Amino acid sequence: MTDNYDVIIIGAGAAGLMCAMTAGQNGKKVLLLERNKKPGAKILISGGGRCNFTNQDVTPAAYISDNPHFAKSALSRYTPWDFMDLLATHGLSWHEKTLGQLFCDQGAKAILKVLLDECAKVSVTLLTGIDGIKIDKVGQCYRVQSSETSWQTPKLVIASGGVSIPKMGATDFGYRIARQFGLALVEPKPALVPLVFDPATVENMKKLAGVAADSRVNVAERANFPVFRENILFTHRGLSGPAILQISSYWTEGDHIAIDLLPEENSAAMWLRGCRDTAGSSSVKTVLSTKLPDRLADQIADEYPGKIAELSNKTLDRLAERLSEWRLHPTGSEGLAKAEVAKGGVSTADLSSKTMEAVSVPGLYFIGECVDVTGWLGGYNFQWAWASGYAAGIAVASVKWE
Repeated sequence: MTDNYDVIIIGAGAAGLMCAMTAGQNGKKVLLLERNKKPGAKILISGGGRCNFTNQDVTPAAYISDNPHFAKSALSRYTPWDFMDLLATHGLSWHEKTLGQLFCDQGAKAILKVLLDECAKVSVTLLTGIDGIKIDKVGQCYRVQSSETSWQTPKLVIASGGVSIPKMGATDFGYRIARQFGLALVEPKPALVPLVFDPATVENMKKLAGVAADSRVNVAERANFPVFRENILFTHRGLSGPAILQISSYWTEGDHIAIDLLPEENSAAMWLRGCRDTAGSSSVKTVLSTKLPDRLADQIADEYPGKIAELSNKTLDRLAERLSEWRLHPTGSEGLAKAEVAKGGVSTADLSSKTMEAVSVPGLYFIGECVDVTGWLGGYNFQWAWASGYAAGIAVASVKWE
């Protein structure tokens, strides 16, 4: 026997839950299917369990896509303030950490409960542990089959996420469905991911493992790309930390990254000359320690023994370049296993930016991370999930059985 639903959504993550809630609130009979045993896996691990659920400074410029304008429509119709209003109606509160990042005071579990409660309120049917799904189109409807049962709907929403963090149950399901129905894909790649380097560079970084430094980071060859100022973190494998994760989404093989370890100084050379004039008897190590973590200052100063007054202008300029434009050549990243998201996905050229519906396949929608829209670190990807889920939820609510 095949059960009929107005809307079937595959994937009970952030986007899928928002879509289900929205469609249900508009009077639709909704089925939400999840491969994992429990819904909202990525919500629960966000921000170490505190959930950086959005960013109050969301703009389309904070998203990477082959079509940089695609996200504008959805983001304008469901804003961070809309999601905050939802949390407030459930008695939840939040705080800003840095750079507009908003964290839930009650934690990630509380946010997941809000979404599940809203879905339950409108009688969304949630089934978990549903694997091996196959999809066929039968006339104007879609038949969704598992190993044990089947369902039918005129509106099918794919919210199965991308391929990052496979240990959380991530698969390429959404991409396979897109291919099945003739939609184009932008090659998925790791984003928001630590970078790795050649063995010699890594050996030096190992000595600094655990050291964090306020920095400004950019892709050296790409003047039109953003510059990020946050911490970098030295690891046993290379570099991580917020600034590195951010720039990793823009870095491509062959590019160098440039790191400014003195982001508060307009000119490292002028600062060093000032130190030479006013603290000439101090060692280079002592001078650098006023701006850098001790271990990092020690490593750099090892190349410049003695007092700062003893540095020639040429040597001082070389040190200034090392501090303000430290150029490194990553050999790669730590891959999808460690990437917070996968950039790329279902091509926006094949989707409506207003409804998230496939242009050439009526009744088929893609939302969330499986779409070629990737946000910055700091709550932007959750906001895309809420916004794209809402856009599709409103769109599918117009469904009428024929």
